[in-house]
Formats: sequence, C-alpha cells, structure tokens
Amino acid sequence: MDLGIRGKRALVCASSKGLGRGCAEALAAAGVDLVLNARGSEALAATAAAIRAGHGVEVVAVAADITTEEGRAKVLAAAGQVDILVTNAGGPPPGLWSDWSRDDFIRALDANMLTPIALMQAALPGMMDRGWGRVVNITSQSVKAPIPALGLSNAARTGLTGFVAGTARQVAAKGVTINNLLPGIHDTDRADALDRGAAKGQGLSLDEARRAREATIPARRYGTAAEFGATCAFLCSVHAGFIVGQNILLDGGATNATI
Repeated sequence: MDLGIRGKRALVCASSKGLGRGCAEALAAAGVDLVLNARGSEALAATAAAIRAGHGVEVVAVAADITTEEGRAKVLAAAGQVDILVTNAGGPPPGLWSDWSRDDFIRALDANMLTPIALMQAALPGMMDRGWGRVVNITSQSVKAPIPALGLSNAARTGLTGFVAGTARQVAAKGVTINNLLPGIHDTDRADALDRGAAKGQGLSLDEARRAREATIPARRYGTAAEFGATCAFLCSVHAGFIVGQNILLDGGATNATI
C-alpha cells in the first residue's frame, strides 16, 4: 500500500533503537525524510547511517535529551517544519508506591507527559496552518490497564492520554490527527531490563523469566519493533485521516478488556 507520505518530513524521538527506530524505519520505507533524536550520539549516528543507506531518504540526527528544555530547543531548531511528529521517551523505573517521592513523580511527568505536550505545542500550529499533520505518541498498555510496578509510568502516560483526548478533537478540522500507540511487551532493551529485574527478584534465569512473561500474552511472544513501526506509519498515512484521538493497543492481546 502506498501511504501517500513520500517527501513529508518527520521528527521521531528516542529513535536510535527499539520502538522509536521501528517507527523511523517504517516511515523511511514510505519515503519520509527524518529528523532522528536520541541521547546517545554513537548509536544515533549508526541508525541514521543505516536508514540513509537502506531507504535513500534525508536523515538528520540530533543527539540531545528531549526531556529537557535545552534538548527540546536543540531538536526543534534542527527539525524546522515537520509534517509528522512521533513522541517517545524511556519509561521511569519500576518500584512500589511507597518508594516514590514528589521528585520521582516530577521526573516521570517531565519525561512522559510534559515533554510530548511541549513538542505538540511546538509542531501543531505549523501543521494546522498547512492543513495537514500527523502526531503519534508512544505511550503504554498501562493507560488501559495499570501495571502495579510501573506506577510512575501509569500516572504520567495517563495524564498525556487525557491531554490528547481533548486536543485531538480541537485540531482535527485542520487536517491534523493525534493518536496514541500503546505497546505491550516488545523485544527491546526496556523489555530486557524488566525481565532481568524479574529474574533477579524471583530467582530465575533470564530465559525462564522471559518464557514466563511470554506465557501471559495470548500471542505467546513479544512484539517486534518492525510491526510496531508499520502501525505507526499507517497512522501517519493519508489513509488514517479519520482516526482521531484513539488509543491503539499493540500488546498481543495481553490487556484483558472487552473494549
């Protein structure tokens, strides 16, 4: 399927690896020029080079911490006018409700709620003026069903979801859509870190911990960055203009809900 976005320009955050890279790869395959961002310059440069070589699109790499005001300013200055925005940032650490201080919540809100809001506030006016735009926020399955050990993430990402619910309906008439992608467990560094924590806490090997978690997923496997990216690219396509303010689960059926 031709996604109809060849020649568009996209800013994809946290895109040197994992789900962000999956989104960047899929957009590049559709002919979209990219501005990639991540904190680690070495991995980011390698990803940018691979995507340029593989897809022949323009790729600008900006190493910066997108969760800081200084980092966002650097990325936005390099990005310029973008047609597509994919927000993404690593989730806060797991823990118990009794462990978290106000500062812990502020850090989580800054990274996983206030940063994507700031990026949308920067990108949406131009998209609206041009009469077309796509925003995809990578959030979490936890906004549908909370994950007890990820209370910081549950809180911050649910706050972002509430912001998107209202904002998406205010900008849709201008040809701009905002939607959220809610990943479950995918085969990324984040999943590996969580599996290592579970293995240590339960006295299991890493392989045993992973198999145990795979058994809780109806699909009986972890998702892949490529299939996640393909869904993101479709939401950014000309075919998805009537999808507005939605929260789309990619979790292999793990969230046990009727709606």
